Amino acid sequence: MTRRRSLRPEDEEIWRVVTRTITPMHRAAPSLSTFDSPPVKPEAAVKLHHAQPRLPHFSLGEKARAKTAHNLAPTLAESLGASPLQMDAKTHGKMTRGKLAPEARIDLHGLTLAEAHPDLIRFILNAQSAGLRLVLVITGKGKLRDDTGPIPQRMGALRHQVPQWLRMAPLGPAVLQITEAHLKHGGSGAYYVYLRRR
Repeated sequence: MTRRRSLRPEDEEIWRVVTRTITPMHRAAPSLSTFDSPPVKPEAAVKLHHAQPRLPHFSLGEKARAKTAHNLAPTLAESLGASPLQMDAKTHGKMTRGKLAPEARIDLHGLTLAEAHPDLIRFILNAQSAGLRLVLVITGKGKLRDDTGPIPQRMGALRHQVPQWLRMAPLGPAVLQITEAHLKHGGSGAYYVYLRRR
């Protein structure tokens, strides 16, 4: 003999709520449940609202409707080109085409960031005190290394750091303009630094 279980009052209330929301598959079939509820009225049935899709409908093979803008950091050339022109436009044009020869140069190849920063400060301040206007800072393009970490690392630490150093104190007041060098002076692995007069 099977023993019937009785429900606690709170479970019985939950059961009644659930049975009000269902419709029987076979209307004529007698109910064998001991916890019968009154027949379900159509007005009492809960109406379900389906969520609206966030993306518009598309079919396979359809062309993209609009390009999505990605918020990527600008390249070094773009960020340097976007900076306002502080020097004479004619001189700037000659400089970017490689027509002006740098009066001094420093090569930071193979140095760490800790070694390169004081050398760059010393070089720029000495060049300004000597009355030089256009100097070349060679950083190199950087080496491609194994990037096994979860955060991607940029290639060329010096290439990315030198323009920031040139804008910060103590070099910021001495520097008038920074641009990437022409190909004959190193291309994207070097920078023209145009200095202010003392």
